[in-house]
This record gives sequence, structure tokens and C-alpha cells, in this order.
Amino acid sequence: MTAKTDGSAGHGSIDAADSMGYEQARDELIEVVRRLEAGGTTLEESLALWERGEELAKVCRRWLDGARARLDAALADRRPGDANADDDGDDSAF
Repeated sequence: MTAKTDGSAGHGSIDAADSMGYEQARDELIEVVRRLEAGGTTLEESLALWERGEELAKVCRRWLDGARARLDAALADRRPGDANADDDGDDSAF
């Protein structure tokens, strides 16, 4: 007894998901959630959608974690007195 979905539940493999941009993964994740919430799918289709959603969520998390690390690094590089810092050294402005 082998049931096969129509392939629309998952738009690609895990490897393909890993190479996705954040916006693409987020948009597909939104569509997966919409389909799950709408119901009307078989159990097997729902499981395939859930698994795809998990993959997409991991891709989004990696992008967001990477962005956070880049922001943290950029903020750590901004020390008082840096030429690029907006701080003019005058803390008595307020």
C-alpha cells in the first residue's frame, strides 16, 4: 500500500531548501501553513506539508541567526572614537 502525493506538498528536497533565500523560504512556509490550516488534505499530504514546513522554518531560522550574528559583529565593531561611529564624544547632549 503505497500512497503517493502529487508533489505539491513539498516544492523541493532538503538540499534545495538549504539553498533558498530567506524571503523565498518564508513565502513558501506561509503557503504551507495556509494549506494546513485550510484542511481538506489527506493525512499523508498533511504530514508531507508539515515536514516541508519544518524544513522551511529551519532555513528561515538559519538566515535570521546569520543576520543576528552579522548585526552583533557590526555593533561590536562600533567603539567610541571609531571614524564610522555616530558618537561625537559629547555625552552631555541630554
